[in-house]
Amino acid sequence: VYLETYGCQMNVNDTEIAWAILQKNGYTRTKELDEADVILLVTCSVREKAEQAIWNRLQHLKALKSRRQQDRMPLRIGILGCMAERLKEEILHREKLVDIVAGPDAYRDLPRLLAVAESGQQAANVLLSLDETYADILPVQTSAGGTTAFVSIMRGCDNMCSYCIVPFTRGRERSRPIASILQEVRMLSGQGVKEVTLLGQNVNSFRDMSEVQFQSAAAPVLSRGFSTVYKAKPGGLRFAHLLDQVSRIDPEMRIRFTSPHPKDFPDEASVLQLIQERHNICKQLHLPAQSGSTRVLEAMRRGYTREAYLELVHHVRESIPGVSLSSDFIAGFCGETEEDHQQTVSLLREVRYNVGFLFAYSMRQKTRAYHRLQDDVPADIKQRRLEELITVFREEAARANEAMVGQSQLVLVEGPSKRSASELCGRNDGNIKVIFADAETEDAAGCEAPVRAQPGDYVLVKITSASSQTLKGVLLCRTTLSRSAACC
Repeated sequence: VYLETYGCQMNVNDTEIAWAILQKNGYTRTKELDEADVILLVTCSVREKAEQAIWNRLQHLKALKSRRQQDRMPLRIGILGCMAERLKEEILHREKLVDIVAGPDAYRDLPRLLAVAESGQQAANVLLSLDETYADILPVQTSAGGTTAFVSIMRGCDNMCSYCIVPFTRGRERSRPIASILQEVRMLSGQGVKEVTLLGQNVNSFRDMSEVQFQSAAAPVLSRGFSTVYKAKPGGLRFAHLLDQVSRIDPEMRIRFTSPHPKDFPDEASVLQLIQERHNICKQLHLPAQSGSTRVLEAMRRGYTREAYLELVHHVRESIPGVSLSSDFIAGFCGETEEDHQQTVSLLREVRYNVGFLFAYSMRQKTRAYHRLQDDVPADIKQRRLEELITVFREEAARANEAMVGQSQLVLVEGPSKRSASELCGRNDGNIKVIFADAETEDAAGCEAPVRAQPGDYVLVKITSASSQTLKGVLLCRTTLSRSAACC
């Protein structure tokens, strides 16, 4: 089997789940396309561009499949994930190229679907589940170098933002039992993984209902300026409890999480307090804004105003000094005026994010925007606004990163730099890429012999220059997460 992943980090994790299931059923994995008997594409539907990439890839695979039919046993091709969920009929009927289609909740069914495909029939399962979390399946890690890993803590989303296809392709929110998450993180710690990112569409609404004694807990209260489209949900163990437990497993393992929703932070002071207190929870937060205009945020059904969002940013910065902030923005949403766009520009300038993910709006079928709103911003204006947002983001990110020049940053080494074999690359606590020379250095533990940094090592790097996306520096020494925290 050959697996190819498109889109978000959730899809990286889904690939690992699908591979764990196939491995248990006797499949072996190849990294060579020409060796494959089965090719599975784990797909994304968030934007039209992501889907177009899959249609283009299928055209390339069409030639491979027709060649294979003349040579030996036929090649089977499968579409997995969000695009499978959204476009099942079209995928199966378009040129009859695809043999199996499996939605995000159907990976357990892959062996059966592939068996059906072996008999020459097309097979599909896109049933969405109210309880599937793959809690009992330990994903087989595929991330490069094995120093970092993604751990899925929940699936689906209940927010129903008007632009978003996720609730329709991934279904309703449900959380994994904390016990199974802790088991996976312990396993990763034992394998030497040094950084875990807790994953979910909306991680800070995590709610584990598996333990009876916590089912009667009160629902959280949202702060002024924040609202939801659903009733507050009582009961369960919340995200702060999970974060506390995960961070205790290994003091030498960094913990990150993504993606939270701004509305679920105000009452979660304990989450911000944990980030501030624990040396191994990264001082980094993803706060997706999407727009700087209250009018557009209302049309998007985001559940907050510009003012409430900025108040949260100020609260976060007061609670976690030196925090690194990242965000998502959409340019040219339905009805967005030039004034709305300028409000987003001003939000980017005011907040000064370290990392940003910016996209032009892409109308998706099934969403509320598709049924209720007009995609009325012309494509050329969307593109111009997107380019303006990117320019402003980069200017401000460069300023934010330049503030680190002269500082020593703790960096988790990931491996060689892509641009130079004589340099290493890693990420600091704020998730910003740091490049430094691959040279001998001393060990902070006092080893007399000089050492060379390896993937999975923590090193101190003195920052000498910065751009909007990377920091460059001089290697000072190899250290540990605990020792570095004690020195600070």
